[in-house]
Amino acid sequence: MTIEEIREMSAEQVETRLSEIEKEIDTEGADLEALNAEIDACKERRAALVQAEEERKALAEKIATDREKVEVKENREDEKVMSTKEIRNTKEYIHAFANYIKTGDATECRALLTENAENGTVAVPEIVDNAIRHAWENEPILSRVTKTFIKGNVKVGFEISATDAVVHAEGAEVDEENLVLGIVSLVPETLKKWISVSDEVLDMDDGAFLEYIYSEVAYKIMQKLSALVVADIINAPATGTTAPTVKTSAATTASTASIITAEGELSDEATDIVVICTKAIAAQLKASVLSAGYGYDPFDGLTVLTSAAANGHILVGDLKGVQVNFPNGEAPSFKYDDKTLATKDLVRIIGRLPAAHAVVAPGRFVDITLA
Repeated sequence: MTIEEIREMSAEQVETRLSEIEKEIDTEGADLEALNAEIDACKERRAALVQAEEERKALAEKIATDREKVEVKENREDEKVMSTKEIRNTKEYIHAFANYIKTGDATECRALLTENAENGTVAVPEIVDNAIRHAWENEPILSRVTKTFIKGNVKVGFEISATDAVVHAEGAEVDEENLVLGIVSLVPETLKKWISVSDEVLDMDDGAFLEYIYSEVAYKIMQKLSALVVADIINAPATGTTAPTVKTSAATTASTASIITAEGELSDEATDIVVICTKAIAAQLKASVLSAGYGYDPFDGLTVLTSAAANGHILVGDLKGVQVNFPNGEAPSFKYDDKTLATKDLVRIIGRLPAAHAVVAPGRFVDITLA
């Protein structure tokens, strides 16, 4: 048998040929040199087949291991999606969260959702999260302020004065900038609103109950915070270096001319300018247009926001100059009291929201104080 034929043999054929060679060696006239060459070729072929089998097994094991890793990774990704997004929107979690609001016990929520705590707070269902976000965004004053979400007290620096940039002529010296900075401290205060609800409200559908409670409490808290922001602008000093200033306009009447004059007193950094006044003042200015018989906008094209807190004032400015910090987020937290009004079949649900607020930039507002 030729060496080339041996190199094409299977493992079984190699063993069969070696057995045949053992018998041929003992026969008279055997070509021992040729038989020895065949034995060497058979051994080489056997070694090659063994190596090929080992490589095949190693490759099969690698494929199986990689497939197992992919399956585990896919399972973990599926579990992660279910944990962080889907579970808190299931009927079971919404029911557990409603019970948490009613009783103050978050055990059931935490049992359903292991990744449910951020800074110690229980994750709200998406139905609640959307309701709160929608409420804040639709509050005309608070939707325009600068919002932050920083724990504890916050210190904000503001520029009191600074020298302008100059053209540097070649060979001349440039003076260092004379920069004066001030600091505003934002210290959280707690806004609270409590409502008494009947047993019938507690028996509402879980989703409807949560929307009712959050909408009612968030609405009242937003009203208060919006009024506080307006008060911050009105009570800001007109002059000084220890706090951002709000200019007091020389005008004392509700007129388009007063608003236009106030616009001219704002700094260049005031870009998204609005007018804040009471509904009565807004109506008075609109009525003046009808009386004059001219087709012009009494607010000079500016967005008008109404607030009862602006009574006696017309505020012109950019609300980004006010900062509101929410150390625990924008969602109110709740306490449950079923003892105080038990004889009336009523339950107190107390909502609280820590927030800090202040004017943090000078030149952003002008206060038209009405006579």
